[in-house]
Amino acid sequence: MRKTKVSNLVEHFHMKVLSGEEGLGREITVTDLSRPGLQLAGYFPHYASERIQLMGISEIEFFSTLSREVRLERMRLLMQDNTPCLCVSRNQDVAPEMIEVSNERNIPILQSPLATTSLVSKLTNFLENKLAPTSTVHGVLTDIYGVGVLIMGSSGIGKSETALELVKRGHRLVADDAVEIRQTQQGQLIGSAPELIQHLLEIRGVGIINVMTMFGAGAVRNAKNIAMVVRLELWEEHKMYERLGLDEERFKLIDTEIPILTVPVRPGRNLAVIIEVAAMNFRLKRMGYNAAMTFSKRLTDTIEDVDSDIY
Repeated sequence: MRKTKVSNLVEHFHMKVLSGEEGLGREITVTDLSRPGLQLAGYFPHYASERIQLMGISEIEFFSTLSREVRLERMRLLMQDNTPCLCVSRNQDVAPEMIEVSNERNIPILQSPLATTSLVSKLTNFLENKLAPTSTVHGVLTDIYGVGVLIMGSSGIGKSETALELVKRGHRLVADDAVEIRQTQQGQLIGSAPELIQHLLEIRGVGIINVMTMFGAGAVRNAKNIAMVVRLELWEEHKMYERLGLDEERFKLIDTEIPILTVPVRPGRNLAVIIEVAAMNFRLKRMGYNAAMTFSKRLTDTIEDVDSDIY
């Protein structure tokens, strides 16, 4: 399970820490936020205490109408052992009882100048990026006509050389050798390069080259949604490879399945052109045109016409 700390939140959004500084090392483990209006009114069943608690104008003004004893009681119920922090929007002042319980429980109260809805949106996006499931795979990620293509295969089979040819043909490199993949809550897979090897490409016999320096800023991307996988493997004489494209094989990355093509490697085959065409064909399928299905329908219609002529 991925985690982030309250201190990272403070640093990223330049929040002011009003109290509970000793709790800045508390861990945030969920992306959901909670606006504890019902809890301030005294209803605590189904209270999600592990979430960041966010208080806007309505919550702060309602809290100010309560007596001191009730404020202390509600705050002690609100700030539990697994509560990471409490955020206040629009730079609102908070009641002394909130500060008191915050310091007592070492749960930070953070103040932000942002409006409540804007703060909710920005916090959610930040947490989704920080807490998204991740994985690192061996391969090359390229952007071909807007399609994120992950090229995989055994070491030395020609992945980097193919990527170099694709870059020369006007496409963009995202990552070579190691691809860091992050899965969003919508199931999208976003690939990027580790910072150490960003924009670098290793070509056996030549060495490491910097694609951005050599081909320009338009030849690289920092991140790209992965739409399909192309697996390169050495040609096997007696193996049956897909020839029509009617059967779509799927490949699972983290928890998401995406289409995968197996391309046999053999002297004389231009892998860059093949992968480029595969990406264009993928785009056509997403736009509603499937050449294999069209051919299959034509073939079926032709057979039916011949049968009708015979009988």
